[in-house]
Amino acid sequence: MTARIIDGNALSRDIRAQLRSRASQLASRGHQPGLAVVLVGDHAPSRIYVRNKVKACADVGVYSEVHEMPARATEGEILDRIRALNADPRIHGILVQLPLPKHVDEGRIVAAIAVEKDADGFHLHNVGSLVVGRPGQVPCTPAGCMAMLDHIGVELVGKEAVVVGRSNLVGKPMALLLLQRSATVTICTSKTHDLAAHTRRADVLVVATGKPRLVTGEMVKSGAVVLDVGINRMPDGTLVGDVDFDSVKEKAGWITPVPGGVGPMTITMLLANTIRAAEELRSN
Repeated sequence: MTARIIDGNALSRDIRAQLRSRASQLASRGHQPGLAVVLVGDHAPSRIYVRNKVKACADVGVYSEVHEMPARATEGEILDRIRALNADPRIHGILVQLPLPKHVDEGRIVAAIAVEKDADGFHLHNVGSLVVGRPGQVPCTPAGCMAMLDHIGVELVGKEAVVVGRSNLVGKPMALLLLQRSATVTICTSKTHDLAAHTRRADVLVVATGKPRLVTGEMVKSGAVVLDVGINRMPDGTLVGDVDFDSVKEKAGWITPVPGGVGPMTITMLLANTIRAAEELRSN
């Protein structure tokens, strides 16, 4: 068996075409969706991520602006910037690019974003909504993973789903989204004893640990759907996931590549959250 590839680039293009139409409808009524990105410091990967987000905004007709602040910016200065964006009618989505400098309390900064403008879905109100199954903004990477599962027609009811990774950004919200679909969910970490015993049970396996090639073919159930959230740059400059693609593709039924899998979907869901926020504001 050779796994079928879940092409995140192709699916993103299809979804963005729909988002472009929705953004155009809003703009025709004088309400162009707007996203503001707050970038603090000179973290090189963050600059790349922000550049990609700005480009994606332009692609679908979302207005964007980047607020660059020096690494020495105080917590108070960052909070003042967020309060100004909360009050700006042109802005429907706000994200603070993480990580922030160590002297800044990330939780306090995220909590300052207006709930209705929380494009990343990290505000405690939106996290709580996810826990209890109420509508709210969903973190972008888990939302992208769910869109991929829907795209290939996976029926999750009663299926064994294993999430490897417990982060607040991916692992925990991913598990909650799978639970909402009535999957039987196990959360593991890279330190779980006998990790393979858990991953081999998974009909759906989501791996998000930041450990290159942690999951190998012998750890995967035949025919499983494997979503690789990791992206790791190796010493030779190549990008690899948290899944050993070459061995796992010989065992799985479906698999996401790295790059070109979950990554493009994350940015697409950011655009979706921003446009949804603009639509909801105009409907109220």
